[in-house]
Amino acid sequence: MPYAAGFDNEKYLEQQTTAILERVHQSGDKLYLEFGGKILFDYHASRVLPGFDPNVKIRLLSKLKDQADIILCIYAGDIERRKIRADFGITYDSDALKLIDDLRSWELDISAVVITRYESQPAAAAFKNRLEHRGIRVYTHPFTKGYPTDVDTIVSDTGYGANDYIETDRPLVVVTGPGPCSGKLATCLSQLFHEYRRGVRAGYAKFETFPIWNLPLKHPVNLAYEAATADIRDDNQIDPFHLEAYGKIAVNYNRDVEIFPVLKRILEKITGKESPYASPTDMGVNRAGFGIVNDAVVQEAAKQEIIRRWFRYRCEQVMGFADPETVQKAELLMKELNLKPEDRRVVDPARDAAREAREKEKGNEGIFSGAALELPDGTLITGKNSPLMHAASSLLVNAIKHLANIPDEIHLLAPGVMESIGRFKRDILGSKNISLNLDETLIALSMSAATNPTAEAAMKKISILKGCNIHTTHMPTPGDEAGLRKLGLNLTSDPEFSSKTLFVD
Repeated sequence: MPYAAGFDNEKYLEQQTTAILERVHQSGDKLYLEFGGKILFDYHASRVLPGFDPNVKIRLLSKLKDQADIILCIYAGDIERRKIRADFGITYDSDALKLIDDLRSWELDISAVVITRYESQPAAAAFKNRLEHRGIRVYTHPFTKGYPTDVDTIVSDTGYGANDYIETDRPLVVVTGPGPCSGKLATCLSQLFHEYRRGVRAGYAKFETFPIWNLPLKHPVNLAYEAATADIRDDNQIDPFHLEAYGKIAVNYNRDVEIFPVLKRILEKITGKESPYASPTDMGVNRAGFGIVNDAVVQEAAKQEIIRRWFRYRCEQVMGFADPETVQKAELLMKELNLKPEDRRVVDPARDAAREAREKEKGNEGIFSGAALELPDGTLITGKNSPLMHAASSLLVNAIKHLANIPDEIHLLAPGVMESIGRFKRDILGSKNISLNLDETLIALSMSAATNPTAEAAMKKISILKGCNIHTTHMPTPGDEAGLRKLGLNLTSDPEFSSKTLFVD
């Protein structure tokens, strides 16, 4: 379907900024603001809320940079097991380094990095040393004694008191991390403990985007959040504390609801007064629901995201990264909305392209792959693999030729050049797979554009593809995956390997 906006980004930015400043004022001397989700490149939000700027949070912080310090938390266990941020294909510790660089490009700097639940794990210790050698302040916090039920121990010298105090100067302290369960809440509460010991009146609040508290529990946008967190088993539910306190329905998720009674007691013990929050929803600063301007558009986008997550978990399962329960959770969410895989428009055309390739090469024992892409105007483009190109490469060439109105018979890459690259890969690099993957195709196109005006005209159309949906009948090779990520395409794949060999370079 042609692109349509469902979300007013500027309206959201204005309302969210105002709400945060109000919380800072209400807190007294300082507010610790836990940033849920991704502080930069929040592609989940931009997919389910078309019109949402994936960098709106950093734009907000940029407006508040004279009032805000930033603390970055990362869980030592995520470093040790090399947890991957899927949208970039990099580990969480690498993402933390990237985040620091990205913030600096916005003239924002990290006050400190906190490695949480630190037990001198080798990889975490190496990461700590690496940061310190680059002049970045690093703190390590062990698991909090007594957590989560023994509040007297938690709020004591052996609990939060065992953590080093992180010096900050500004009235707003943003506490963020590369992903969920990074220790942001514990860091905020630990800081509150130390602030009150120093006579500083400090408060806590949570910057949230999902679930959206003022949308229905079963709204597709909220169900898409459940799909996105199926691997950590988050479940949305009606906030019972909010309902009891105000007689109003609000949506929250299980971890916040479960921990709220303990969190409320911790806040009261730290501050020595009644908690300002009657419910976990009260803690959140979330104006995302007020930015929705076309509910039908965001509902459809959220349904597509649920299907996308199901495909992703199935691929991760065959690669050994996801368990069957995660796939089952995503499948149940699809059934709840009567969705099927083929409701993603690019799925059937990709499978048809693979069948066409197989029928064309009857008797060939090779693997035949298809790919399909939906352009912003709704046009569907397909591609299939060949001895010269991967399916994703063929698809890219077909898409930009269509956008540039270049006839099929005109070559953007001369067959002789492609064959030469194939020989180089085989004879010089020793690669068994000589067809061009997407990353190699992008490089070859850029070289061809230097001497071929037609290729140059086609290359200029590549930026149009950003954010488009694509489906491949086989999981992408590393070179295809790198190219797809650079192009900013929303990928799904059938859980099939692209080669019979176990190692694919």
